[in-house]
Amino acid sequence: MNSAPSRLMRHWPVIALIVSAAMLAIAHGFETFGGLAPCLLCLKQREVYWLALGVAAVGVGLGLTPIGARLRPLVCIALLLVFLAGAIVAGYHAGAEWKWWPGPSACSGGRGHVSTAVLARLMHGGKFAAPSCEQAAWRWLGLSMAGWNSLISLGLAALSGLAAVRSMTHERS
Repeated sequence: MNSAPSRLMRHWPVIALIVSAAMLAIAHGFETFGGLAPCLLCLKQREVYWLALGVAAVGVGLGLTPIGARLRPLVCIALLLVFLAGAIVAGYHAGAEWKWWPGPSACSGGRGHVSTAVLARLMHGGKFAAPSCEQAAWRWLGLSMAGWNSLISLGLAALSGLAAVRSMTHERS
């Protein structure tokens, strides 16, 4: 069977690498072109995608070796855990934005990461408010970036788990 879902699962490390790179590009695009400075939790969410990108790259590299097929389930399980961690971090961030619980004390708007785009704006007389983990800078269909990221990360974790199961069953057959 060579259906689209089957091809997706067979090439999961490559797809996870592409999706992780795309999520990082989108985040940097919002920062650079949208002027939305990331808060501490935003940066933590990016770290998860950098880790996923690295795990996926190792998986792609291993796929080019004779032992790649045997290690593929482990790569997919590692991706599942990384994306699940991302869903938790993003979910925590979204909950802080909805005031369900407090965000970290280091992220109350007093301190935070200042991007080069923000520095350029400040140098040219622009105003800047330090980002807060408890204020959603952007929403679409009622969800903030953190909320969308949590859902996307959950989906990526589920697909990674499915790819791991498929890899294990194909290796046995």
